[in-house]
Amino acid sequence: MDSANQQTYSLADANNEYRADVKNQLSRFFSWAMLACLVAYLVNNTLVHSKKWPGVKAAFTADFDWRAWAQIGIYAAALLIAWLFVKGKQNSLRADAATITAINTYIIRSLFWAVFFIGLADMAISFLRVEGFLPLLVDEQLAKDLGRPQFRGPMVHLPLLALGFLLGAVTRTLGFHWLALLIVIAELAIVITRFIFSYEQAFMGDLVRFWYAALFLFASAYTLLHEGHVRVDIFYSSMRQTRKGMVNSFGAVFFGMALCWTIIVIGLGGKSSIIYGPLANFEVSQSGFGMYTKYWMAGFLGVFAVTMLLQFVSQFLESVADVRRHPGARTVATEIAH
Repeated sequence: MDSANQQTYSLADANNEYRADVKNQLSRFFSWAMLACLVAYLVNNTLVHSKKWPGVKAAFTADFDWRAWAQIGIYAAALLIAWLFVKGKQNSLRADAATITAINTYIIRSLFWAVFFIGLADMAISFLRVEGFLPLLVDEQLAKDLGRPQFRGPMVHLPLLALGFLLGAVTRTLGFHWLALLIVIAELAIVITRFIFSYEQAFMGDLVRFWYAALFLFASAYTLLHEGHVRVDIFYSSMRQTRKGMVNSFGAVFFGMALCWTIIVIGLGGKSSIIYGPLANFEVSQSGFGMYTKYWMAGFLGVFAVTMLLQFVSQFLESVADVRRHPGARTVATEIAH
């Protein structure tokens, strides 16, 4: 009798473990599929706007175009890769969340380096142009080319962007505090030069706005990680961890991820969209001698949506792990969280 009961309990335990494993696999697949679809969407978006591919919708029209089906295949391949990764890497939910956060941290860290270098370089070029020093340092043709955003963007900004990603791979600081300090210094320089030396140029204010926009939008994902965003809390603080996990997982999917995808799809949906349009045309401000970084600030909105999407996916995995009472829950410093 005892052996029969033990066998019954062991079968029940095995069945519960199997169900829990299936649920974990589905949660992991949903998360990695979300990121895989993001990459597929960005690839397809580039093919549509830069290479004149027809887009996924063209596959369902009367005119056959193999490129449209190839773009559908990109999404199918992305989902397959996500599934194979989940099946091949038997990670815990918290381990996957930590991996996604690490990827997001690298992207943000690299972009902070990039905006630091681009800001200094573009400010220097703008200063030399407005004061007439640029033709004394470079030949006449290069001086004219540096006055064109279509030249300065690809030839000056993009190499510095690549340098930022290289430095991001070997450094470990996010640079929030340093960038905030640089903003204060840049603003202080405006005050000193304006009221003491009666000197002010458009590029000085452009530099402050450029760095401040990067600080505000890039730091949002880091703030979400440490629960630093303002939360209208009436019941949340008194909930148990499992209930908090339910709230956070629901909010991450239906509010956080939905908002990020809305920004990405609308911002990159067409050639004149609010993100893609300025980036494709290297849009600059009306001031001819200001910094040529206006198009970067449109791109910052896309960076905000992508990095927040990654962090919401990580939060979803952490929250599901909380619901299922997995060990290793992450604690947030009370001085950071609100």
